[in-house]
Amino acid sequence: MLQLLFCLSYFVILSSAVSRENFKTCEQSGFCKRNRAMQPGQSPYIALVDSLQVQANSLNIQLLNKNNNVRLKLEVFGLQDNMFRVKINELSPIKERYEIPVGDSLIEEPKLHNINLSQKDKDKVVFTMDSNKVVMSVEPFRMDIYSNEDPVISINAQGLMKFEHYRKKEEAPPAENEEEKPEGEEKKEEENAAETKTEEEPDMWEETFKTFTDSKPHGPSSVGIDVSFPGFEDVYGIPEHADTMALKTTKTTDPYRLFNLDVFEYELYNPMALYGAVPLMYAHNEMRTVGIFWHNAAETWIDISSNTADKSVFSHIADFVKGNNEIPQTDTHWFSESGVIDIFILLGPTPSNVFKQYARLTGTTPLPPLYSIAYHQCRWNYNDQDDVKSVDANFDKYDLPYDVIWLDIEHTDGKKYFTWAHEKFPHPEEMIKNLSVKGRKLVTIVDPHLKREDGYSVYTDARDKGYLVKNKDGNDYDGWCWPGSSSWPDFTNAEVREWWTGKFSLSEYKGSTPDLIVWNDMNEPSVFNGPEITFHKDVKHMNGFENRDLHNIYGLYVHQATMEGLLRRSGGKERSFVLTRAFFAGSQRHSAVWTGDNIGEWSHLKVSIPMVLSLNLAGITFSGADVGGFFKNPEHELITRWYQTGVFYPFLRAHAHLDTKRREPYLLPEEHMNIIREALRLRYSLLPYWYTLFYQAEQDGLPIFRPLWVDYPKNKEVFRMDDQFLLGSSILAKPITDQGTTNTNVYFPGRHDIWYDIETYEVYDGGVTKNVAAPLDKIPVYQKGGSIIPRKLRPRRSSSLMYQDPFTLIVCLDQQGSAKGELYLDDYHTFQYRNGEYLLREFTFNNNNLSSKNIDPTGQFNTREWIEKIIIVGYPKNPLNISIKNFSGENSKRLDHKYNSEEKSLTIRKPGVNIADVWTITIE
Repeated sequence: MLQLLFCLSYFVILSSAVSRENFKTCEQSGFCKRNRAMQPGQSPYIALVDSLQVQANSLNIQLLNKNNNVRLKLEVFGLQDNMFRVKINELSPIKERYEIPVGDSLIEEPKLHNINLSQKDKDKVVFTMDSNKVVMSVEPFRMDIYSNEDPVISINAQGLMKFEHYRKKEEAPPAENEEEKPEGEEKKEEENAAETKTEEEPDMWEETFKTFTDSKPHGPSSVGIDVSFPGFEDVYGIPEHADTMALKTTKTTDPYRLFNLDVFEYELYNPMALYGAVPLMYAHNEMRTVGIFWHNAAETWIDISSNTADKSVFSHIADFVKGNNEIPQTDTHWFSESGVIDIFILLGPTPSNVFKQYARLTGTTPLPPLYSIAYHQCRWNYNDQDDVKSVDANFDKYDLPYDVIWLDIEHTDGKKYFTWAHEKFPHPEEMIKNLSVKGRKLVTIVDPHLKREDGYSVYTDARDKGYLVKNKDGNDYDGWCWPGSSSWPDFTNAEVREWWTGKFSLSEYKGSTPDLIVWNDMNEPSVFNGPEITFHKDVKHMNGFENRDLHNIYGLYVHQATMEGLLRRSGGKERSFVLTRAFFAGSQRHSAVWTGDNIGEWSHLKVSIPMVLSLNLAGITFSGADVGGFFKNPEHELITRWYQTGVFYPFLRAHAHLDTKRREPYLLPEEHMNIIREALRLRYSLLPYWYTLFYQAEQDGLPIFRPLWVDYPKNKEVFRMDDQFLLGSSILAKPITDQGTTNTNVYFPGRHDIWYDIETYEVYDGGVTKNVAAPLDKIPVYQKGGSIIPRKLRPRRSSSLMYQDPFTLIVCLDQQGSAKGELYLDDYHTFQYRNGEYLLREFTFNNNNLSSKNIDPTGQFNTREWIEKIIIVGYPKNPLNISIKNFSGENSKRLDHKYNSEEKSLTIRKPGVNIADVWTITIE
């Protein structure tokens, strides 16, 4: 009964707006309050030049805090690909401070690059790496980083560095000896006492929030430092927040918080923490892009201010600011509850450079199987096997394509994961087989909390092996989640992850098949009766580290182990799919991400675009928001517009709360269903383009769903634009996100570019804003002149039925009458592409010749896919003759065509060549 009452009370909470009182403000967080209370000024830290040691690609030097005489060790590494690494740790800690193991967030130890010491004296240490220079001031300690003699990043320029060393809690001092002490010794003791009093503040050894007490057995341990971006006004990144893409000043708000939390019905446009954390920030201006990656998994806050840098503050760099007495500057202040200061400096200088640099550190999104980038249909919950069958049949009946249907927690036996509620799902293998014959998959939810029940083998196995997270007293942690009393595996332990991986084998997960894939929810982790609805901070993990040390990376370990389990299930042959709610830097290597428990309101539709843009900028490429909103019942116009937006998210899923009305597309009025069908068909027709973008993203780490400034880095007008976006570089979209809107202003970037409406082929010049019509059945979406996009236009029920379908090439000419595009293809589901079984084709149109060639000779793949049609948009006149020469087969032949003089579009019918062939089409 207690379990039922507790879960019902949480359900009531879920049914209302976010309860702000459940989550800390900075003022309620001891370490945040201490760090934020610091004011810019003279830093107490100095660099001890005599301790300097220089190696070929690194240097280390001791730092001294003059206020307490604690020494730190500073290491600076030159890295390949135009990066530096700055690490600060205690010189002699009484206890090991947590550092994220290599291979978890970082894919490997970063490769080093030589640096050269060019100056060392009592005031500064200067060293260079290629065209970069680092000036380290000795007293006070600070670092200024230059690129091509321009200042780009400064560390501790405001003097806000704070490193709380581990210490033993002091007992009350014994009674003073009445014996008189020498005057110098007495004065020194008075100074030490004053210093101790200054350092010892409330909440340092124990902290209370609501009814929860954090024991803090190791005392204060926070680390913080300021990072400034001279010359930059705009910064981006640090997801996840329901906010604008361009980050705002926090002068009048809390800092941006990174602390993975279960925040349902989250508020918009504030810096509250949400489900995931990527401590990565980019700064961009017309000249360059730079970034920093704060490699720390503890709770982190970031203050941001934007002002004009005073030349007196930057006195030693003022000479490089030419012709201007003032320079714009963004100042940031980063502080984490524990760990070390470990900062990667990404020096660009272009947007694509910084994305590649971050990808070198934490990896890219592996090419997903094709079905996973198609449409997913989800609800909490599809009631039973018959319900799944009915939904599947209705999608077919109404010609609505979909690839994956999802089951939430009610499919389990009493919320015990890896089980089935057999009265509802008596024959799960048969249910999955009925889906898979149509090329479809089934997702089941597998959360990390385990019901504490003796008859539940997954729990008892973990308990008996000692694999569960411990409380501060060393006993198995007992918290509340969906099953009631629950425990959590310690996924920070590689042995535990290996154990979890095995649970996904077909022999262990009874009722599963190779066509079952997995969703990890509640993995922040969510603990209903915990502080801030998560773990107590003094929960113990492997090697005695506390949750406070590594909280933000726990969710990554869950989906890392889950994905590994699914990959092993096929012997490493089949690519798979996992969705996660919690994430950290590096999660992109294992899982897709969605933006959590949003609301079916226009405001949440609107904010989904900057949220997904920010995720993509931070490397979380495979991401999206729940179409329609998880909570509430969106009106028909809203849900229709949300589908029109959602078909451009990299991850496309509709989802709804248990308490909402059913809203599968076929249940909507016919007008709205028809519009949604066309939006879904647009998504499916563009799957070849999406698949190519995902392949390119795996290679270079570039975002797929990207802000305009990525491709137009010198156009200041787009730096804060987050209501329209690019897919790759060839598609521009501005979905309608306001109620009742039937027209909208679209900015077309690129002064020398032209853009074509993808339906009407109407032409728009770049560099201007145009008001365009957008009735309910219209999505403002455009193809860039100069691009070639392969599409598959035959409607199918699922993506796997499209494997052998023919292509249509959409060739949109630029002002010079030229165009270029790429197509990547393979078998769409296995890892054989990593063994060279793929094709990467390039299409070019120049001087009335359209040609195709293989641009990666290492890739070879046999396919029956062929080219059915070519549409050339922006062609000026009806040609007399069109012929094709296939260098891979038959000789030249004439082709039929049709010319539309109003659209200025030329349609070439049935070239009939295999997509792998080398050919040229000549237009006369």
